[in-house]
Amino acid sequence: MPKGSSTDAGSAGVGMKLEVVIIPVSDVDQAKEFYARLGWRLDADVVSGAGSRLIQFTPPGSGCSIQFGANLFGATVTTSAPGSAQGLYLIASNIEAARDELIAHGVDASEVFHCATGYACRFPGNNGRVSGPEPERGSYGSFVSFRDPDGNGWLVQEVTTRLPGRVEPAATSFGSASDLASALRRAAEAHGQHEKRIGHADPSWPDWYADYIVREQSGLDLPQ
Repeated sequence: MPKGSSTDAGSAGVGMKLEVVIIPVSDVDQAKEFYARLGWRLDADVVSGAGSRLIQFTPPGSGCSIQFGANLFGATVTTSAPGSAQGLYLIASNIEAARDELIAHGVDASEVFHCATGYACRFPGNNGRVSGPEPERGSYGSFVSFRDPDGNGWLVQEVTTRLPGRVEPAATSFGSASDLASALRRAAEAHGQHEKRIGHADPSWPDWYADYIVREQSGLDLPQ
């Protein structure tokens, strides 16, 4: 194994963040209209030569963007067939609110669903979808699916508490004001139970809220 290519390189802490996913589309203008209608940020629409075009969009609050386009011959910027990208993930803190927003933007989104067992039902062709959110509203358990005009498949997954180690406590952040508001509402509900247990009002509630929100997002044990 060449020096520098072993796991020692990974342990050195070199950061590599997923920046862009390329999706295959047949009609650049049609795809641009669709993703603009979703309210995603248009980062670039670059024409470089006759017929060569590259478009980039970023979903609200996302650190990763999508790109699509065409070259001189009108082909896509990827050799994959238009519509072949499937299982593209979006994360939301409230699955019903996310679906309502998609519908408001004219997207033919599925109903909210969860899997009877496991998680395979979230992908096309797998049976076991059950209508409604996951009964205990467990993080990672509730979904909504939709497609762009070419059939590229998107999946919205409700995530409120990350698995341990997924997010560093010091890196707690929120992609939007609504995400933060949802976290505050969950903290308020949990804090109400906390005050019932201790039998009096908690004057240190701001600290309790902050600890709860950081722990929830980081997948750590929640305060009682």
